[in-house]
Amino acid sequence: MKRPLILSFGEVLWDLFPDGERFGGAPANFACHAAILGADVWMVSAVGDDRRGHEAMNTLRDLGVEVGLIQIIPDAPTGTVGVALDGQGKPTFTIHECSAWDRIAWKQELDSLVTRADAVYFGTLGQRSELSRDTIRRCVETARTAGVLRVVDINLRPPFSGEATIRESIERAGILKLSDDELAEVCAACGIPSDDSPEASLRRLLEIHQLDLVVMTRGARGAVLATPTDFISQPGIEVKVLDTVGAGDSFTASFLLGILRREPHAENLRKACEVAAAVCSRSGAVPYPASKSGS
Repeated sequence: MKRPLILSFGEVLWDLFPDGERFGGAPANFACHAAILGADVWMVSAVGDDRRGHEAMNTLRDLGVEVGLIQIIPDAPTGTVGVALDGQGKPTFTIHECSAWDRIAWKQELDSLVTRADAVYFGTLGQRSELSRDTIRRCVETARTAGVLRVVDINLRPPFSGEATIRESIERAGILKLSDDELAEVCAACGIPSDDSPEASLRRLLEIHQLDLVVMTRGARGAVLATPTDFISQPGIEVKVLDTVGAGDSFTASFLLGILRREPHAENLRKACEVAAAVCSRSGAVPYPASKSGS
């Protein structure tokens, strides 16, 4: 079977945990998991000309992600995020500003690569700066014109999650992925009544924005999928949780690969939940390359 070609747009950064720093950023995590699961993945981002930037590039390479379209920004640091975990392993984030990934510029070679792709992935956080937002949206519009599947993953990280960015990102997508924690804010941004049931809200999002699919993760309770003709619920996979960082990104990678491989929706949803549960059972968002462990 041909390996799908996927482009991932957005932030590459380091999560600063109490016990040390770990590679992260939702689009970067997604890219790594998609590559591990059998896709050819290009990461489109920017890092600083610093230790963290070089280590991020090496980590992506080691996990099978193409880094030729990651830009090196000499006068901006590689992004960092402070992470605190509660008693259930659920994180809260402090995202530092003026990072290299805020300066992703358009490159001509993106045109041909986007049109050859099977899917493009983008989030909302990566659009917090005007320059990166313009680049990401230009690529997504190129994908739409070429009939390439477009997946938006909602990443609500206050204060960088404006209603306009949420709404306009969904309008450009074919598949919407969100979590149950994000549903109320997404519905508010899209003008959907807050008293609707989750199922009704997801169906409204599907209809209003003419989406192909809407998939929502629900933490330990699994995930649900709304299609134009069906609503599928997958219970959670029982696992001992160390932390949940990156679980949603691994879910999205597995789910998208299943869509591209035309797997039945119920089977695909179950597999994506199993992948996410496995990530929750270990510390960190991606399986860190052995050569870098302890650094």
